[in-house]
Amino acid sequence: MIKYPLPKDMVKSHTGKKLDSINMKSVLDGSVTSEDIKISRETLKLQGEIANEAGKKQLQQNFDRASELTDVEDELILEIYDKLRPNRATKNELLDYADTLEKKYRAVMCADFIRDAVKVYERRGILRKI
Repeated sequence: MIKYPLPKDMVKSHTGKKLDSINMKSVLDGSVTSEDIKISRETLKLQGEIANEAGKKQLQQNFDRASELTDVEDELILEIYDKLRPNRATKNELLDYADTLEKKYRAVMCADFIRDAVKVYERRGILRKI
């Protein structure tokens, strides 16, 4: 059983840096970049395990989806976020995003989330008309 908060030695950045190596001195001397302060897929999965053990299944699913997005470019995430707003995208556009997430980034849960959204958007009539 993993306890919260995670022990510092278990927390790594997206680039693999240990938490102890990320500090103001290393930022100022340039040895830590913005990529180094992004969370890793593994750390998010561990947080999801903690949530699950605490009986918070939906929170675990949120952490798991977030873990899938760690390799996705920020610009694409923001683009998809914008397109998920009502009447911003067609059914095919959203399904294309889902396919990209699944095939290119192995973000299966996120792709399924978008596919589920498409069904709801169709039912509510809030897909962009061509």
